[in-house]
Amino acid sequence: MSLPNIITTGRVILVPVIFWLLVTGQSQLAFYAFLVAGLSDAVDGYLATRFDWKTELGSYLDPIADKLLFVSMFVAFGVSGALPLWLVIAVVSRDILIVAGVVLAWLMDRPFKMKPLGVSKAHTAALVVLVAVVLADQAFSLGLDTLKILLIGLTGALTFASLAAYLDLWLRHMSATDVPGSRP
Repeated sequence: MSLPNIITTGRVILVPVIFWLLVTGQSQLAFYAFLVAGLSDAVDGYLATRFDWKTELGSYLDPIADKLLFVSMFVAFGVSGALPLWLVIAVVSRDILIVAGVVLAWLMDRPFKMKPLGVSKAHTAALVVLVAVVLADQAFSLGLDTLKILLIGLTGALTFASLAAYLDLWLRHMSATDVPGSRP
């Protein structure tokens, strides 16, 4: 197991800790734990790239760690009322639908390799900024209500745009007749 994979595993272990801190109202500790998770994501990515320590496990584990972190945080924010339920449902549903599409393609022997799209990268950036702003506002009472409203709108729009882009890509892939690795 490589050092980047160990760091990513640590991030996975942090997910329930951050969730617990959020639901028990320990916003400052949750904020600091979120910073540690973010730094670990940057460090493991840097190490994997810089020293060519990329592994197949890491290519799956890193995005899973990110999804677990954001889904758990969005659920906690939805339960506490820090984010509107429509956004929580949209973000979580998007991830579930994307994973279901990949699994379905695999089960149908039409493997679908996911590659991040530009709109998906923008969506992820919006998630990171929104979560950081909500956490910072909760932890330190910064009065960021207007910024949160703007970020909620932006994140919602990017969630739907990203899902639409992946759905289009998936439908084209599943409709193609010459998919490598598929049965004739």
